[in-house]
Amino acid sequence: MSATPPIPADSVSQRLKAIRQQLTLLADYVDPSALEAEVAELEQVMGEPGFWDDQANAARTSAQHARASRKLDGYRTLTSDVDDLEPLAEMAQEDPDLAGELAEQIVSAERRLEALEEERLFSGRYDAGDALVTVNAGAGGTDAQDWAEMVLRMEMRWAEKRGFDVELLEVSPGEEAGIKSATFLVRGENAYGLYGAEKGVHRLVRLSPFDSANRRQTSFAGLEVAPIVEDAAEVEIDDDDLQVDTYRASGAGGQHVNKTDSAVRITHRPSGIVVQCQNERSQSSNRATAMAMLRSKLVELEEQRRQEEIAREKGEAQDVNFGSQIRSYVLHPYSMVKDHRTDHEVGDTGRVLDGDLDGFVRAYLLKQAAS
Repeated sequence: MSATPPIPADSVSQRLKAIRQQLTLLADYVDPSALEAEVAELEQVMGEPGFWDDQANAARTSAQHARASRKLDGYRTLTSDVDDLEPLAEMAQEDPDLAGELAEQIVSAERRLEALEEERLFSGRYDAGDALVTVNAGAGGTDAQDWAEMVLRMEMRWAEKRGFDVELLEVSPGEEAGIKSATFLVRGENAYGLYGAEKGVHRLVRLSPFDSANRRQTSFAGLEVAPIVEDAAEVEIDDDDLQVDTYRASGAGGQHVNKTDSAVRITHRPSGIVVQCQNERSQSSNRATAMAMLRSKLVELEEQRRQEEIAREKGEAQDVNFGSQIRSYVLHPYSMVKDHRTDHEVGDTGRVLDGDLDGFVRAYLLKQAAS
């Protein structure tokens, strides 16, 4: 990895000033005093006798403690490092050999500030938690099913790049290529808040590899996101409303090797929601996972209804077809990925399809926060 190039002297003072201003603005959001109190209170709870008797509650408390501690430690370390930047800048003026180290420290501070600012954008009830992500092929036949598989790979690669745990739960292969649908679980801090920016229809324009005449084809894939609900009692499900089917799963090979003899499909009649799981070893495990998926999708459905009633926003659910896309990926006659909600563009389509989505997501989250 190449070293960070030195920053021109006239830019150093400007960037240091901007870092200071941004850190001051974020102090109210971080609220280190409140975080210290929260960490101390959680540590007291975790030290009480019988804390681990309730495994589920203990896990939630431990995760909350880890998040608060990480945020507090990160803010303290960043504040200390920023305090050291100005003396380092003065030394670099006398000793040019320190210019490279100064540049690295400034870039590091800016990146950590950006990460803190990103966290500030997550204020929704479920934003901090895990996410259930479903990709569906839309209009476009075999091309759309191939595109859906490309979207699946892109979204899973993005999660992995961010250090999330990813688990593929179900894949329905296409007739000739690609997939009809797939669902995966993303575990990590702010996973649901981040993937909310990817929810919607993704449009691809390319020369079709499935057309003998190699004509240009437009394909669509829809992406749905639901929060993982920790408290099962939060969603009441009547067993009489469920249709449960079992079947033998057949994977498409490659990354989709999740074959079992006890796949489960559950249909929730009142809402029409269908979930299925085929990656567990037993039918009972598959059913438990499918029920968790159903709860998550019902929570997301209720959240959408609440948002529509309160904010009178346009419905999240869109036809996976022309005119409803949130983002276009054009591979021919030119190379460009453009988000239609923010106008954020990237010319390197290969990089984006390989999971580099941070720029698109950040632009959307900032726009949402400002609206």
